Amino acid sequence: MSTSADRSLTPGTIAIIKATIPALEAHGVTITSEMYRRLLADPAIAEMFDPTHQSTGTQPRALAMAVLAYAKNIDNLGVMGGAVERIAQKHASLEIQPEHYPHVATALLGAISAVLGDAATPEILDAWGRAYWALADILIGREHQLYDSSAHAEGGWSGWRPFRIARAVPECANVTSLELEPVDGKPVISAVPGQYLGVDLDIPGHGRTRRNYSITSTPNRKGYRISVRHVPNGAVSGWLNSGKCEGTDVLLSPPAGNFVLPEKVEGPLAFVCAGIGITPMIGMLEALAQPGVTTPVHVVQIAHSAETAPFAERLAELSGSSAGRIRVVTRLTEKDGRPTAAWVAGQLSNGVETYLCGPTGFMRDMVHGLPTAGVPAGRLRYETFGPDTGVTD
Repeated sequence: MSTSADRSLTPGTIAIIKATIPALEAHGVTITSEMYRRLLADPAIAEMFDPTHQSTGTQPRALAMAVLAYAKNIDNLGVMGGAVERIAQKHASLEIQPEHYPHVATALLGAISAVLGDAATPEILDAWGRAYWALADILIGREHQLYDSSAHAEGGWSGWRPFRIARAVPECANVTSLELEPVDGKPVISAVPGQYLGVDLDIPGHGRTRRNYSITSTPNRKGYRISVRHVPNGAVSGWLNSGKCEGTDVLLSPPAGNFVLPEKVEGPLAFVCAGIGITPMIGMLEALAQPGVTTPVHVVQIAHSAETAPFAERLAELSGSSAGRIRVVTRLTEKDGRPTAAWVAGQLSNGVETYLCGPTGFMRDMVHGLPTAGVPAGRLRYETFGPDTGVTD
């Protein structure tokens, strides 16, 4: 079985990995489910993961798809660049360190052996050990760059920094915004609109856990705002929406994420969001509403009802103050039903750069349907909440 010292992808290794593709297609989710069972037996590692993603099976399926994509492209890793960057950004937000990687290797190779049995020959396990460490080296290197950049940024820090939940403000019936201020009172990194934070919390009666939440405040040096949807029976979101969390200290990692506005915006933009999917976009919209910006912006907000449409009032204010340069269309699914890709495409101007964010089902419909409806795939920019379970497959 390969170790962290065996990191070379030889032609023979690549051939063996390619040969395992049918087994991954048939047993991938079983392998990743077993991997997580082994990995999460360690409480210190378990607190890094959202248990909902485990209980619903979304995390194992997402990882199985990622492993399969890696196997299919192992001889051309350049096409994996976007996925690798998203993983590195997420790891940085959760403060994943090099010492965590051997635990994952042990769990993954053990799971392959347990699920495939005698078919998991020493040659296959050695090849997958090498393949794992080849990718791990790429991730570790990129994560080191991200940590170093955050530590040396103005207002930056490394590791977890204490913040206080200064205020909890309801945004709609099931979403609360939380104002987070640094306990030391010193400046913070001015986040790029669209980024998110890693949050380490100690929930009464639940224990420590980590989550990612989009930054919904305008970039500043004083603190951050996140906005959290109350998930039914969700211990973390329920507490954060209860009003009881004000005054509590939490730990934050530096802003992360690459679903952001470009430094130079060229041409009109469209933002299509469903439900809480508006959260990474509201900061972008605040930036685009600043004086001197002339970019035409079209927002399509999809919500269940008027009572559960986050930031609806703020969107109306932004539209009004921009003299219509920011145009907002709202669709309420309790009245009008779920939108089709054709309907969304009909709301957009030709050639517009379109940002998408929302639940997995909505994202799958849009990513697959919009190009068919006339919106070029190259014009789509998107982010899913939680694991990517088939948005792009």
